[in-house]
Amino acid sequence: MTPDQGAGLPVLLEAVLGVGSEPELRTTLQHLVDSAADICGARYAALGVVDPERIRLTGLYTAGMSEAERAAILGLPDGRSGLIGTLISDPRPLMPDDLAKDPRAPGFPPGHPPVHSFLGVPIRVHTEVFGYLYLTEKRVGGPFLPEDLALVRVLASQAGIAIGNARLYETARRRERWIEGAAAVTTALLAGRPAADALMCVAERARLLADAAAGVILQPTPEGGMEIVAASTHGDPGDLVGTTIAPGSAVLEQLLGGEPVFIEDSSTDPRMTTPVRERFGPSMMLPLQSGGQLIGTLALPRARGGRPYDAVDRLLASQFASQAALALVLADAQHDREQLAVYEDRDRIARDLHDLVVQRLFATEMMLESTKKRSAAAASGDTVGEELARAVDELDSTIQEVRTAIFALQQPPTDAPATFRGRVLRETRGAAVLLGFAPSVHFAGAVDALIPDPVAKDLLAALRGALAAAHRRAEVTSIEVEVDAAPDRVRLTVTDDGRTRRGTRGTTLTWDAAL
Repeated sequence: MTPDQGAGLPVLLEAVLGVGSEPELRTTLQHLVDSAADICGARYAALGVVDPERIRLTGLYTAGMSEAERAAILGLPDGRSGLIGTLISDPRPLMPDDLAKDPRAPGFPPGHPPVHSFLGVPIRVHTEVFGYLYLTEKRVGGPFLPEDLALVRVLASQAGIAIGNARLYETARRRERWIEGAAAVTTALLAGRPAADALMCVAERARLLADAAAGVILQPTPEGGMEIVAASTHGDPGDLVGTTIAPGSAVLEQLLGGEPVFIEDSSTDPRMTTPVRERFGPSMMLPLQSGGQLIGTLALPRARGGRPYDAVDRLLASQFASQAALALVLADAQHDREQLAVYEDRDRIARDLHDLVVQRLFATEMMLESTKKRSAAAASGDTVGEELARAVDELDSTIQEVRTAIFALQQPPTDAPATFRGRVLRETRGAAVLLGFAPSVHFAGAVDALIPDPVAKDLLAALRGALAAAHRRAEVTSIEVEVDAAPDRVRLTVTDDGRTRRGTRGTTLTWDAAL
C-alpha cells in the first residue's frame, strides 16, 4: 500500500458509509459523485445513469461545476461516441494519460469544460450496468494514478450495492403509492359516482401517480375510432376533451385490440395523429379492460422533453389500469343493481296503489252512486243527491289522480330522453306495464323542432291523464296516441276502445295548444 492510498482510505471509508446510509436514490447518487471527487482530488466529477433498454443516458449528476458552467452544457453526452460511449458499450475502467492525444476524446456535449486527465469506471448493480462514474482534471496536475483508480473502483463497487438497495426502496415506495391510488379509486367508484365523474377520478389519480402532464380516458366511437371523454391536466383540459383518433391508425388497432402502447416521443412518433400530440413527449396508453370487456384506454403523456417511462413505471401503471377497469365494471354493475331496486320498489308501490287504494275508492264510488239513485225519490232527495253527486265526482277525480301517479311510477327515474318524441314513447312504454299491451303512437310534423318545452310538459301531463282514464274503462284492448304538429299549433289525440259507464264503446280525447 502506497502512502497516497493509506491517506485516502479514511476518506474512502467515510464515503462508503455515507453512500450506504441514504435510502433515496437521487441523494445516494449525488453523494457518490461528491465523494469520488474528494477522494481523488478531481476538479470535476460526473455520474451518468444509463437506460439499459434504450442504451443511452437518462440522467447526469455532477460535482465541481458552478451553476453557470452547468447551464453552458447543452444536453447530455450522446452515449454513443468518445470515451463516454466506450464506457457504455465496453464497461471497463478507463484512465488515458492525456485526452488531447486520445482519439476517443470527442463525445462530450458542447459547453463541457476543457479536460485533459480522465478516469472512468462503470457502476454495476448485480450484473446490470447502472451507469458510469468519471473524474477529470486532477487538482495537483498530471494524470490520475493507479491508486486513484483502485480507490474509485472500491467506491463504485460499494456504490453498486447501495444503489441496488436504494432502487429497491424507491421501487417499493412507488409500488405502495400506486397500490394506495388504486385502492382510493376503487373506494371512490364504488361510492356511487356518476359515470363521467368515475372516469375523471381514474384520469386524475393516474396523472398524479405517474407524474404525467395529463391523464386522459378514451372510449370507442360508433365510427370505429376513439374519443377523449375525460381529461385531467395542470390547467384547463377543455381542448383535449372531444379529440378523436380516426379509424385506421396503427395505434388505434392496438388499443381496440386491448394492447398497451408505449411512445418515446408523442410529438415525433408517426403513429400519433391527434392534433394535441405536439405538446407531449413520452406517453403510455393502457387498455381499461376486465373480463374481456374493453371499457376504454388510459393515456398518460408527459410533457415534451420529460423523463421517459421505465419498466417499473409501465408495470405499475398497467396494474393500476387493470384494477381501475375492474372497479369501473363493478361500479357500473352496482349502479344497475341500484336502478333495478328502484324499479322494483316503484312497481311494488304501483301494485299496492292499484290493488288496494284504487279498488277501495272505486268500490266506495259505486256505493255512493247506488245511494244517490235510491235517494232520488226521497223528500230531501235534491239536496242529498247534489251532495252525493259531488262526492262521486271527487272520488272520480281522486281515482284519476292516483292512476296518473301509478303510470308515473312506471317511468325510469334517470336517463330520460330529451326530445318530445322520446318522452311520449317513454310514457306509452310505461303505460304498457299496467295495460298489458303497448299503445300505438303516431307522429305528424316536426314535433321535436316545433313544440317548446312548456307546451311539451302540458301535453305530457294530459297524455298521462288520458292513459290513466283509458285504463279505468272496462274491456279496453287498444289505445291510439297521435301527435300532430304544425307551425302554429299542436294537437294531441288519445283514442281507446274501452266501454264507458253508459255502455258505449270507444272514447276520444283531444288537446289543442297554440305554438
